[in-house]
Amino acid sequence: MLRDRIIAHFLPKPPETLGVAVSGGSDSLALLVLLNDWRREGGPKLVAVTVDHRLRDEARDEAEQVARICEGLDIPHETLAWTDWNGQGNLPDQARRARYGLMVDWASARGIDAIALGHTADDQAETFLMRLAREAGVDGLSAMAATRRQGKVIFCRPALHISREELRDVLRDRGMAWVDDPSNADLAYERVRARRVLAALAPLGITAQNLSNVAHHMSDVRDTLYWYAFLAARKSVGFQQGDLLIDRKGFRALRGEIARRLLQDALKWVSGAEYGPRGRAMDLLLDAIRSGNSMTLQGCQITVGTEQLRVSREYNAVAGLRCGTDEIWDGRWKITGPVTVGAEIAALGHEGLSECPEWRESGLPLASVIASPAVWQGRELLAAPVARSENGWSAEMIRDGEHYFAALLSH
Repeated sequence: MLRDRIIAHFLPKPPETLGVAVSGGSDSLALLVLLNDWRREGGPKLVAVTVDHRLRDEARDEAEQVARICEGLDIPHETLAWTDWNGQGNLPDQARRARYGLMVDWASARGIDAIALGHTADDQAETFLMRLAREAGVDGLSAMAATRRQGKVIFCRPALHISREELRDVLRDRGMAWVDDPSNADLAYERVRARRVLAALAPLGITAQNLSNVAHHMSDVRDTLYWYAFLAARKSVGFQQGDLLIDRKGFRALRGEIARRLLQDALKWVSGAEYGPRGRAMDLLLDAIRSGNSMTLQGCQITVGTEQLRVSREYNAVAGLRCGTDEIWDGRWKITGPVTVGAEIAALGHEGLSECPEWRESGLPLASVIASPAVWQGRELLAAPVARSENGWSAEMIRDGEHYFAALLSH
């Protein structure tokens, strides 16, 4: 049964409470119905959420329709509104990021650990075609992850192997209508064009299910590459006060795809970025390393030494960062020390370095030291723990080397 295929995603330890993202479209609405069948037979408590991006006049009515359906199913429902769009930049990307951000905040505030999404095999196939058009590699052509963590919330995609028509049949059998977003027919959107291409390819036997299966095969290849990158990293990667060090001889011996992954995750570990650089940017970095040239990328300084590569924070990327002493600086440093009114954490910089005569004892190069956290009170330097000027303060990384290794296995 279709319901059993959905339930299998959450076994053997289903959550006590499960959020369900429902737009009113067929995919998410059918998912809600199937999960509700499970709830009535002893499955998790359900709480539905709809995000109104405030981009279409009809969106509010659609959210209200979802609310009425949820009321009829005896499922709590809330609508979240996105009001931050300023008309600039990539709208689909910003709307997607905002949608996930709103849902994470919503779930976290209510103690909900998991949210189910209605992505289907059709969505997977459309994404595959769009990335194929961009000449994507293994990572880009791989299937969406069945689960993905953002903050403390896990997003689940239990219908990735199920077609859109299968889900619509569930609604048809129950006499339930769904919302058809007008943008789904607008050829200005890349996904709509991909959907048209899929329909044209069907006579050749190239179906959404076929392409979805290919994407899942590519995921197996991707996971294998990251496993080898993990093994290589265990042999050649070390850490020093927030810097990541790579044995240059070992790095030179790596195949290109393994070296690329090892380095991408090194940049993410240092910068805290959600995604590592790809495509041409990574090609240029790998070429520079092979030529023995240092460069900066994604807020990191990559220094090519005789025996090792050093990936450190670029000073310019943190020069303007300031926070309270009880906050995490640059997303990775926790500073502790005596209570001091008006104290802030900011980069040491060249100005602070002049007051740290013993900074060389840290064993770090100049570029790493000036980008390290320091305690300031206005323009007065109180402490620079990394630069060996502690004065009762200490600096601790909130993500250690094991976070880096674990990330290689979590793609």
